[in-house]
Amino acid sequence: MSKLTRRDFIRSSMAVGAGLAMAAPTARVLGANDDIRLGIIGVGGQGSGHMGYFSKIPGVRLVAICDADRNYVETQAAKFEKDNGVKLQTYADMRELLDNKEIDAVTSATPNHWHALTTVWACQAGKDIYIEKPASHEIWEGRKMVEAARKYNRIVQIGTQRRSSEAHKAAFEWIREGHIGKIKWVRGFCYKGRGPNTNGIVYGTNGPKPVPASVDYNLWCGPAEMVPLHRTQLHYIWHWVWNTGNGDIGNQGPHEMDIARWALGDPGLPTRVFSIGGRFGVSEVGDMGETANTQIAFFDYKPAPLIFEVRGLPTKKGVRGMDNYRRTGVDIGDCVQCEGGYLPMGEGGGWAFDNNGNKIKPFTGKEYGGVGGEGHHENFIKAVRSRKRSDQNADIEVGHLSASLCHMANTSHRLGKKATVEEIKAAIGDNAEMMDSFDRMLEHLAANEVDLAKEPITLGPVLTMDPQTERYIGENSDLANMFIKRNYREPFVVPERV
Repeated sequence: MSKLTRRDFIRSSMAVGAGLAMAAPTARVLGANDDIRLGIIGVGGQGSGHMGYFSKIPGVRLVAICDADRNYVETQAAKFEKDNGVKLQTYADMRELLDNKEIDAVTSATPNHWHALTTVWACQAGKDIYIEKPASHEIWEGRKMVEAARKYNRIVQIGTQRRSSEAHKAAFEWIREGHIGKIKWVRGFCYKGRGPNTNGIVYGTNGPKPVPASVDYNLWCGPAEMVPLHRTQLHYIWHWVWNTGNGDIGNQGPHEMDIARWALGDPGLPTRVFSIGGRFGVSEVGDMGETANTQIAFFDYKPAPLIFEVRGLPTKKGVRGMDNYRRTGVDIGDCVQCEGGYLPMGEGGGWAFDNNGNKIKPFTGKEYGGVGGEGHHENFIKAVRSRKRSDQNADIEVGHLSASLCHMANTSHRLGKKATVEEIKAAIGDNAEMMDSFDRMLEHLAANEVDLAKEPITLGPVLTMDPQTERYIGENSDLANMFIKRNYREPFVVPERV
């Protein structure tokens, strides 16, 4: 037998104790007229929005907030008390908030690397949770979120708000009725400015930068590696660093990826994926970002594929405006191409067109009472009261699958190699839709004066996925499966058995 040290005994005892403490859900049975007592975890930009949205829903009572940044907590608690006359309980450690028996449900707007563990802990504590997109930081932990929701019978809603859009629902039902024929392909777009004058740049430092005094950095890092801060800003730009974020394909992208899957009938994972892209046009400003700011991903769904496009650079160098697809005005959204026409939809909805560009039918906020998912938060509360998953518009499994597409694309990208334009075109071969996206990418990079000899494009390998096991198989699978699950930093570990 190996020698058990006192340190090992204490650590294992703490872990077992924490598991027992979380094992028995403590949520009360809610009556139709009972207030739902809410806690919010992460109260930066998105989380402070949660405070406003949820506290205005009849029958919801905000009682506590939590953030690893003391400044955020103190600022938001003081503002809420001033505006509403309610003094909130405040926490730095979410485990303490989740242990509060006076809280029925929580919402969370933490960085991506915290999403899975926050959800699992909430379910184990007997609390329903509204978790922001992307559902997960890796594929494996997303499935654990689903397992935790089912085991503890919790309502877990993903913050993909347009799942509550009546316009999108009506549009996809109209397409399925056959008005413009069968779907040929679906494209998703994230053309969102991430250039030198935006928050898309990770400005580096000459040495480790002190973490802001208001931040408990251990709690902020949580499951991620607790590495010295080598960038000028802690918050938000974590999106462009692999340790904590997933790039824009995993930031804005989950919204549009989710809509694209919805248009296709909510299929599971595709069998094949590959990525083309890179991080262009930002090296001259000292950028230390790691994720792609220009990317195309191909998902081999049958019979209609999904193609996703990311552009972080503007229409051309020196301007601030962004491209849009087919001059439809859609820069963040989707386009469903059918045999007899197409339907581009952005944040304001859209029109169905025939193949000659003539408008056929509108699907906009005016006709359908809003397309931005204005009732998404209310939908979560409705399901919390009814205890019916069928009442949810965006259950955790929907969010898990949509986030997994982002992770699959990023895995191909991270395993890719620099390639010439000719090599990439040879690899694309007779894939007409991917070639169309690539040709337009080349035009876009040329307009931004990107020298591909100095900044070559990364061509990712074609990866094959087994949708049942949610693991890669075949060529490159050994390397690809290394990205399925991260190495967690104790004690912030997503458990194998939730």
